[in-house]
Amino acid sequence: MLEKRDAIAEMRLQIMWNRLISVVEEQAITLVRTAFSTSVREASDLSAGVFNKAGEMVAQAVTGTPGHVNAMGEAVGHFINAIGRDNLYEGDVYITNDPWKGTGHLHDFTVVSPSFHKGEMIGFFACTAHVVDVGGRGFGPDANEVYEEGIFIPIMKFAERGVVNKDLINIVRNNVREADQVVGDLYSLAACNEIGHRRLIEMLSEFDLPDIEDLAQFIFQNSYDATVERIAQLPAGIYTNSMRVDGYGSPIDLVVKLDVKADEIIADFEGTSPPSPLGINVPLIYATAYAAYGLKVSLAPEIPNNAASLRPFKVVAPPDCILNAQRPAPVAVRHVLGHFVPDTVLGAVHKMLPDTVPAEGAGALWNIHLSARPTEGRAADGVSLHRSEILMFNSGGSGARPTLDGLNATAFPSGVHSMSVEATEHVGPIIVWRKELRNGSGGAGRQRGGLGQVVEIAATEGHEFHFNAMFDRVDNAPRGREGGQDGLAGRAYLNDGTKLRTKGRQFVPAGRRLVIELPGGGGYGAPELRSGQTVESDLLDEYVVKG
Repeated sequence: MLEKRDAIAEMRLQIMWNRLISVVEEQAITLVRTAFSTSVREASDLSAGVFNKAGEMVAQAVTGTPGHVNAMGEAVGHFINAIGRDNLYEGDVYITNDPWKGTGHLHDFTVVSPSFHKGEMIGFFACTAHVVDVGGRGFGPDANEVYEEGIFIPIMKFAERGVVNKDLINIVRNNVREADQVVGDLYSLAACNEIGHRRLIEMLSEFDLPDIEDLAQFIFQNSYDATVERIAQLPAGIYTNSMRVDGYGSPIDLVVKLDVKADEIIADFEGTSPPSPLGINVPLIYATAYAAYGLKVSLAPEIPNNAASLRPFKVVAPPDCILNAQRPAPVAVRHVLGHFVPDTVLGAVHKMLPDTVPAEGAGALWNIHLSARPTEGRAADGVSLHRSEILMFNSGGSGARPTLDGLNATAFPSGVHSMSVEATEHVGPIIVWRKELRNGSGGAGRQRGGLGQVVEIAATEGHEFHFNAMFDRVDNAPRGREGGQDGLAGRAYLNDGTKLRTKGRQFVPAGRRLVIELPGGGGYGAPELRSGQTVESDLLDEYVVKG
């Protein structure tokens, strides 16, 4: 009878685990449906999750990015320490965009809400989202200190006992260009946590539970044991890799050493280039998030992502390294180098487990922040003339896999969606004239690299725009693996042939079009091993250039 009761108890815990996943997924969907910024409602550049009383992540929503989710997992502890447990009240909401205690730059706001049940604090809900503007120089890499990059909100109360801090809202509103969008998104973040809390209380009432502590221990124990079991099966030892990317003004070398032990893996980034004077630096919390992601998806992808399954993956980097930038370093476009961290880690994993991980891909998103204005200094009237801040996410090709081609125009490792052309044109006076796959951009191989894309943008009549470029893989193309060829490097230019810089603020005059050609992923295996039928399909689909 005891074994039968144990089996029933475990089955009940499994049912509650599945229910908890639905709770956090509804939490994330609430944010998508109520958000003002296209980066959230169209691209799902966000994270959402539930935490136990200790501030450990129990479950995350499937919707979200690794940089947000894994960094948020560490951030909740910072909130508890800053606010103080004696100062946590029912109805509270806490907020920050501190790059070193949140998710790496000022454009991401993290919101944490304590969850109470029958008068007792039982845990926390947390979420993160990228907002369109935080003032300062705008979303771009040209600053020399974080103080230039926008408004910095330390960990503080967005609301206390259900009463919103109107002074905070007023300060934010008067320091950003798109006040309605930004303030609206802050309320959306708070609403996201509130919905998660309500659904959790419904679940606890249904299962007659006082809190989620027993469920959390069940999840943590099984997740940790499964991860350590997987690590124990790996060949122990030291595995290294390095990767060179463009940087801003001078190339950056990313270097990693994996120390694989019986029950943990340490990723050490000693030897990586020093910090930059410009805003491509990465706080360690963000570098850790993507390094752990690279290890987990390659070694234990089916194990749920939570505090316990992440615990065996340790990440260290010296403070004089660009992946451990110290305050007040500029960090606005920390995603560029941060998105290359998984490919750097996967290169070391390949040496440990050949024929397991893909070739290098485009990696970093080719984000564009557009500031559109009427020409000749005319005032915007909101009818035919407009001033708008517009953010676009664009993705290159991912690297070929050992048995499959790379994915075309796919945001690996961030996982965000591309905004639709219609949604982008709706928020500002621009036209996207072209958005198509870039023929021949995937590296040749037994498996072909994924294709990048070509995007062509212009202002509508009577308008012009500046844009902040955050492009990479122009001087250093994604490398193929095991004899596969490199993918094509990226390009940025005007439609009259004028070559543009790949990072920093630049101007597109009225009548001109901005054209970006995104990198393709590297190939895998020798090209001559590709089957003839597949080569014919590539030619028919115009995925490769004939001759």
